[in-house]
Amino acid sequence: MTVETLTTGAGTDADTDVAVVGYGPVGQVLAILLARRGWRVTVVERYAQPYPMPRAVGFDDEAARNLAAVGIGAFLDKFGENSRDYAWRNAEGETLLQLESAVDGHCGWPQATAMYQPGLEAALIERGTDFPHLRVVRGQEVVELDDRGDLVEVISEDADEEEHTFTARYVVGCDGANSFVRESMESPLTDLGFFYDWLICDVVLNEPRAFRPNNVQICDPRRPRTAVSAGPGHRRFEFMRLPGENIEELRREDTHWRMLEMFDVRPDNATLDRHAVYTFQARWAEEWRKGRLLIAGDAAHLMPPFAGQGMCSGFRDVANLSWKLDLVLRSRADASLLDTYTVERRAHVQNAVTTSVKLGKVICVTDPAAAADRDAIMLAARDREGTAALPMSTAIPLDDGLLHRAGDDTPTAPAGTLFPQARVAGAEGEGLFDEIVGLGFVLLTAEDPETSLDARRRAFLEGIGTRFAHVLPVGTDPAGTGPGAVADTEDRYLPYLAACGATAVLVRPDFTVFGAAHGPEDLRDLVDGLARRLGTPVQADAG
Repeated sequence: MTVETLTTGAGTDADTDVAVVGYGPVGQVLAILLARRGWRVTVVERYAQPYPMPRAVGFDDEAARNLAAVGIGAFLDKFGENSRDYAWRNAEGETLLQLESAVDGHCGWPQATAMYQPGLEAALIERGTDFPHLRVVRGQEVVELDDRGDLVEVISEDADEEEHTFTARYVVGCDGANSFVRESMESPLTDLGFFYDWLICDVVLNEPRAFRPNNVQICDPRRPRTAVSAGPGHRRFEFMRLPGENIEELRREDTHWRMLEMFDVRPDNATLDRHAVYTFQARWAEEWRKGRLLIAGDAAHLMPPFAGQGMCSGFRDVANLSWKLDLVLRSRADASLLDTYTVERRAHVQNAVTTSVKLGKVICVTDPAAAADRDAIMLAARDREGTAALPMSTAIPLDDGLLHRAGDDTPTAPAGTLFPQARVAGAEGEGLFDEIVGLGFVLLTAEDPETSLDARRRAFLEGIGTRFAHVLPVGTDPAGTGPGAVADTEDRYLPYLAACGATAVLVRPDFTVFGAAHGPEDLRDLVDGLARRLGTPVQADAG
């Protein structure tokens, strides 16, 4: 990767395959996912230097899986740690809700990881330097986009107000809440009208200190507040602005320390790394694609932090979009495939945003009588149900988009669900499924795919980069049992197939199940269904 200034160079062919506007975590992940597939990627970032302070403070196991897919899985523990437990307590200190994060979640990583965002971004930026065809242009702001039908002309302006022009086959806006790309698309916004101001204080402790619970939400009507891990050595504290409270008062340093004193955090035992007053919002864009312009991350959606899904949703966006762009750019799919991006991601985001708002409405209660009613309901539920595990994911199964469908056009289970990750053993060693089998489309079978698929369908799958995984019972030595054979080390995948009533599942590159099949005939129909939906039907034998 090189950092350079672009100059005018428009021609009959685009100067770059994909232009990414904005180089925060979502733009970084997208750029790497595309560069890993061999595409020329040009990033335009308005700020000359990476933002040095944390914003997001955590991610879930699906996000960790996506970060591993870009090649930084080995570094996650450098800036992240298992979040462990999360509790809601009332003003009297009673526990209203207690949740525990599993060490191994559905995607093979801790269910919840607390992280220091500058560390994450440094790892992603360093990973980007492995790709010479990934170029990052800092200190320029995109000021004009002209979609000409076959390419997009991008005009950016530097600090000296000098314009620079280049062309791209597609442009993706990862340029935040005030996205220029979204404005250029004229995409309407759905806004739920949920607005609350919160003071955010990021703190570095002078000495190591254990917090019990590690993450806590204090549902106190006198001052709703939060304390969470923000990665190794870092903590975040959040305080809601009360009705009628002067927002300027919240910005005073003496106010910050007065608030932090509620958690026994003082100038003599901690350093205030950053403070800001944020307005939590809840909204999403209705259209995420217009021609050759697309948006992702905060450009496409904003949500309160109560479900911890803002950055995670952005990673899901680009995991979904990157492989679809890849197939379209390689003419392995019709451009209409990109329309499924809006359909699929908007449905997920609507659920994440509304879930966050529901949680916020429970937390942001300042009326004492309403808070007492809330506490009584939650305490009764706690007594009935006790401590609970974190839910597997806030990402609901897809019910529309690129999925295998029955005759009535409804998705057939387990299509649209998140494919699990466990450890397997291959001929060359043992590890997580993605590491051993590889990334891209995956056909997982309980039967030898050599005998289940004819040459034409196998060639189609190979043409879109499919990995073949023939899963064998736990304890089986995969060596010498054929290409793609993996032993089910944790006895996870054969029971998974049995629960699906299937002998094979076809998984998309974003770890979403396209569909399942039982037996060779079903498998042929499954492959044909994918080919049709990509707009590239499997060709019949000549004769």
